[in-house]
Amino acid sequence: MRSKDQVRRAVWKAMEREGVSRFPGAEGRIPNFAGAKHAAERLAASRPWRRARVVKANPDSPQTHARRRALEEGKTLVMAVPRLRDQHPFRLLDPGKLSAEQIREAATIKGALRHGRVVADEELPEIDLVLSGSVAVNLKGARIGKGGGFNDIEYGLLINAGKIDERTVVATTCHPIQILRENLMMTDHDLPVDLIATPRAVIEVEREYRRPRGILWDHLQPPQIHEIPMLERMGYA
Repeated sequence: MRSKDQVRRAVWKAMEREGVSRFPGAEGRIPNFAGAKHAAERLAASRPWRRARVVKANPDSPQTHARRRALEEGKTLVMAVPRLRDQHPFRLLDPGKLSAEQIREAATIKGALRHGRVVADEELPEIDLVLSGSVAVNLKGARIGKGGGFNDIEYGLLINAGKIDERTVVATTCHPIQILRENLMMTDHDLPVDLIATPRAVIEVEREYRRPRGILWDHLQPPQIHEIPMLERMGYA
């Protein structure tokens, strides 16, 4: 089985080679891809999305369209600040309190920070759907991100806060080239997906992996804990 880094490098290279990556390029990030808007539209037509009233979304470029769609449809949007660097890292975006122009801005990272309300985790509503960015996924629900681990930590924090449970759907949008026909390395802290939306279709996967049940402290290194104020506060509580 290939390592996560080997998979990431192979996917980034393939996306560049096939011309399906979009600005600012694939390498080193959750890659923006051709058809990202269509993938968001496919996701928005799915039953789990239509049922969701509160969506927690990653801040990366390819999911901008889905975040905007959520707000335009009147869904409450929860986002985390990059690298969880604030004492209260979550932002709550209520579309009922935003103008059409503000909704468009709020779908971007900078706009979410500008228009989102700073909330403590206990103030957040219960979340119906989690949208995660991916570098690679497979049809068993395995997902590989860009390597920082922040998506998994955000999920763990929300589990600990009681805002997410086993019924919460975890979705991703990606290009078909990012769906691999191989086993992907998964550890106990990795978050698998239930739903994959591409520009062509929505795939409900038969998930073969358990979700993490909160923050797995033994998987974290001291520098990681000290760099994330909320983790540091919890660790010394």
